[in-house]
Amino acid sequence: MDNAEFKKQAHLMVDWMADYLENIENRPVRAPVKPGEITAQIPISPPQHGESMARIMNDFCQIVVPGITHWQHPSFFAYFPANASPPSILAEMLVATMGPVCMLWQTSPAATELETQVLEWLRELFGLPLGLVGVIQDTASTATLCSLLAARESATAHRTNQYGLKTVSPLTLYCSAEAHSSVAKAVKILGLGSDNLRSIPVDSQFAMQPDLLKDAIQRDIAAGCRPFCVVATLGTTSTSGFDPLVPIGDLCRQHDLWLHVDAAWAGSALAAPEFRWMINGISKADSIVINPHKWLLTNFDCTAHFVRHPEELVKALSIQPEYLKTTNQQLVTDYRDWGIPLGRRFRALKLWFVLRYYGIEGIQKHIRVHVKLAQELGDLIEAEEDFQLLVPPTLTLLCFRYRPTGNVSEQTLNSINQQLIESLNDSGEVYLTHTRIQDQFCLRFAIGAQRTERQHVRQAWATIKETARSLPL
Repeated sequence: MDNAEFKKQAHLMVDWMADYLENIENRPVRAPVKPGEITAQIPISPPQHGESMARIMNDFCQIVVPGITHWQHPSFFAYFPANASPPSILAEMLVATMGPVCMLWQTSPAATELETQVLEWLRELFGLPLGLVGVIQDTASTATLCSLLAARESATAHRTNQYGLKTVSPLTLYCSAEAHSSVAKAVKILGLGSDNLRSIPVDSQFAMQPDLLKDAIQRDIAAGCRPFCVVATLGTTSTSGFDPLVPIGDLCRQHDLWLHVDAAWAGSALAAPEFRWMINGISKADSIVINPHKWLLTNFDCTAHFVRHPEELVKALSIQPEYLKTTNQQLVTDYRDWGIPLGRRFRALKLWFVLRYYGIEGIQKHIRVHVKLAQELGDLIEAEEDFQLLVPPTLTLLCFRYRPTGNVSEQTLNSINQQLIESLNDSGEVYLTHTRIQDQFCLRFAIGAQRTERQHVRQAWATIKETARSLPL
C-alpha cells in the first residue's frame, strides 16, 4: 500500500469511526449472535492473492461489527466501564503509526520519560502520598501479579527466585472473600498453591473484617507458615465493598507483610477529593493499582501501578542478558524491568492526551455525574415495592433484584431474576451482568460509560420494570 492509498483509506476509516460513535445508540448493546455464527462467515484458508481494502472493510462491517458488544454504548451497564474517549483514540492512532516498542529508555526515550511524568501527574490527581512511584502495566491482573511476586521475594530475601519455593516455609496470602479473581490466579501462577490463599469473610458492608484477618495470620504463624502479603480491595467487583486500610495496614506493619491495594475500578474516583475517604490509611500500602482504562476516559489497556519500593519490583523481575545492556542504563529507567513482558506499548501517550484535553476539572465532572446518576437510580429502585436494592450505590455500582409481592420462594426469585437479565440482554436495549449475594441472584448495574446520561439510566430502569412485570410467575 503506497502512501496515497494509505491516506485515502485512513480518511475513510476515520469517517467510519466518527459515524460509529455518533450513531452507536442505534446498535444493540450486546452482540446478537450465536456461537459459531462469525466463524461460519470466515473462509477456512487465507486468500491466495491480496484483496482490496474496500472488500476487506465491507466484510468488517458485515461480519465483524455485528459480532461486537458495544462497550461505548450509553446503555452498557455491565461489568465495569471501559471508556474510550476521542483523545485517547487519537493517541492510539499515532502510536500505531509510529509502532514503537518501549522496553528500554533508548528504544524510545520520550515514551519512558513521558510515562514517568504522567504517572506522577496521576499520583497527584489521586491524592496518593509522596513516595509512591508509578509504572504503566497492561491490566490490573498483571499489576497484582507483579506486586505479589515482589512481595514474595521481599519476604524470602529473594531466595525463592533463585532456589524455588521448596526452600521456604509455606507462604500464605490474605484477601477478602469479595476480592477479584486475579488474586487467586496470581497465586496459581506464582506457585504458591491455592490452599495457601486465605479468603477472609466480609461484614454487612462487604468489607474485609480485620479481626478475622488477625486471627487467620496468627493461626498460620502458629502452624509454621510464613504470612507475606495482604490484598485489600477498594471497590469490589460484585458488591463495591471497601476494605478498611487503617486496621489492615496496622496488621501488615506489625507482621511485616506487604500490603497491596486493588482499586482498579474505584480508584479513578480519587480524582474528586470528596471520595478520598476510601484511601484513609494508604500510607501503609506497598503497592496500589488503578485502571485509567475503566473509568478515566483512557481506552483499554492502561493500568497505573504504584509501588513504594520500586527496587523490590525491579530486583524480582530484572533479567540482564548482554543484548539488553546499554551504556546509559545507570542513568535512566528501563521499564522492561518493572513488569512481565520485555516489549511494552507506548500507553503513556493516550493518558497524556486525556489528562491534558479534559484537565482535572473535566475528569472530576465525569466522575461526579456518574455518581449522581447512580444515587438517583438507587432512589428509584427503593421507591418500588416489587424491587429490592441489595447493594446501594457507594459510587456507581448497584445490585438489586425483582421481588414480586406475595409468597415467593428464594428459589423462584432466583429463577425469575435470571430470566429477567437474560430477557433484558437479549433485547439489545441494555446490557447488565449479575452476581449472587448470600445466594440471592441479582442484577448488577454499573454506570460509567462516557456517553451515559440521565435519559439512558431512566430508560434502562423503565425497560427493567416493564420486562420484569411481564414475566410469568
